[in-house]
Formats: sequence, structure tokens, C-alpha cells
Amino acid sequence: AMVQFHPSYGYEDFVQGYRPRKNGGLELRDGVLVQFARLARNDPKRDWFFIIDEINRGNLAKVFGELLMLIEADKRGAAHAMPLTYSDSMEDVFDLPENLYFIGTMNTADRSLAMVDYALRRRFAFANLDPAFDSTQFATWLKGRKASDEMITRIRGNVRRLNEVIKDERDLGRGFRIGHSYFCPPDGQVPDEAWYREVVYGEVQPLLEEYFDSPERVDDLVRELLS
Repeated sequence: AMVQFHPSYGYEDFVQGYRPRKNGGLELRDGVLVQFARLARNDPKRDWFFIIDEINRGNLAKVFGELLMLIEADKRGAAHAMPLTYSDSMEDVFDLPENLYFIGTMNTADRSLAMVDYALRRRFAFANLDPAFDSTQFATWLKGRKASDEMITRIRGNVRRLNEVIKDERDLGRGFRIGHSYFCPPDGQVPDEAWYREVVYGEVQPLLEEYFDSPERVDDLVRELLS
């Protein structure tokens, strides 16, 4: 299953909460995670993965609530079951099965967001995804869309130099580098000169204008990209 967190996403969406009935009144409904956990618990021979996109866009302590404990690897199963916020009694308990795994994705360059809560951070292993311009797969993918060797070399060299500038900028850093997805054309789009200039002017330049206060510096960087 997959959800995307946002500032309005809450415990009631994720775990459990009261929701309006069609005919009036309120009823207690399980959130998406509780529903998914029930499916995983009933299928113990398979691994189940719950993907949270933009995990750092939500108020994590509020969204997870008491599940901050239950998602720990050594707090799984019925032995560690505990009441939820809306449980009727101490006997009305919930647990997360051992075959349920969480994957959270986040963009660390989003300036509008706080970093992940330290209590939640301790419960995850972190893997950084770097721009893959120099990978064999990137070149093979572009060649499959009829990109020339010259275009692939040009993209790799020009964006690599730009990313070095971004990485060394005091107010930016590694998390603000240009990713290879900018230069992955959709099906049917040939990665030719016209496409390349459209990406630079329409997608990369506006981002650089957000990064740098100097229009002259942005113009110089764009000129180098088009060289």
C-alpha cells in the first residue's frame, strides 16, 4: 500500500478516528494503516510493505501517535499489543505484525519542512539516493529513446559541473543537486537538442532562480548548461 503525507494528514487518517456517517452522526473507522496491518496479519507467509511518500511533510508525532513504539522491530506481534487512542477498554488492543515493513521517502531539500522527528528517525535505517547521471542504466535508458552519445555525454558533464557548484554553495548543499529525473523524457519524446533546451529553460532555470539571488549568476550557470 502507499500513502502520501501532507500537513493536513492526521492520526484519524492513518490509524483510527471518528468519521461522519452518510445518514448523520459519527462512527469509529480504522485508518489505512490499521486496515493494511490486518491484511498482513492474515497473510504471515508473505512480506507486506507500507510505503509513505513525502514522510516528512506530515506532523509525524501526531500522525503516528502510540505507533511510534509499535513500529519498532522488537515491539511487533501480540506480545506487545497496546490500546489505541480510541480503544473502548484496556483489553481492546492493537499490534503490528512482524511481516509488515515501512518504507518512507522524503526530499531533504524541501525548505518548508522540519527534519524528521528524532524519535521516528531512530526507528528507520536511512539510504541516500544520489543523482545517477554517471550510471550505466541512465545511459542505456536514454539510448533506448534514441539519444545520441554526444547528448548523453553533454548532459552528464554539464549537470555534473552544475551539481558541484550547488553542493559547494553555503546555503544549499548535496540535497539540492539536480536529479537525473529532469532528463528522463516521457515515452515518445526524443531527447534531442530542442528537448534539452526546453528542460534547461523550463525546469532547471526556474529552480536555479530559487537557489541563487543573483540573476547574473543564474544566467552564467544556464549558459554553461547549454554549452
